[in-house]
Amino acid sequence: MSEPMTDDAIREALGADSAWRVEDDRLVRELRFGGFGEALAFLVRLGIEVEKRDHHPDLTLVYDRLTVAWTSHDAGGVTDRDLDGVALVDRLLGA
Repeated sequence: MSEPMTDDAIREALGADSAWRVEDDRLVRELRFGGFGEALAFLVRLGIEVEKRDHHPDLTLVYDRLTVAWTSHDAGGVTDRDLDGVALVDRLLGA
């Protein structure tokens, strides 16, 4: 198990231009899509990838908005595994 990172270390790792925010010991990003179908399709693609990695974000889907929140519950905060999850989401988005 990794140790949780400090907020300063997280912000430094994310960089100034990151769309992710630190909120309640989680890395959070709200994604908007062209409709429910697009949002759901992305959720399924992400779900397949995170299942392979055995590290899962909290996901909330409301019509065309998907909120993704990464934290390592066993460590009590954000770890390197969550930063890997952020990179995965960004890569799937083509960012």
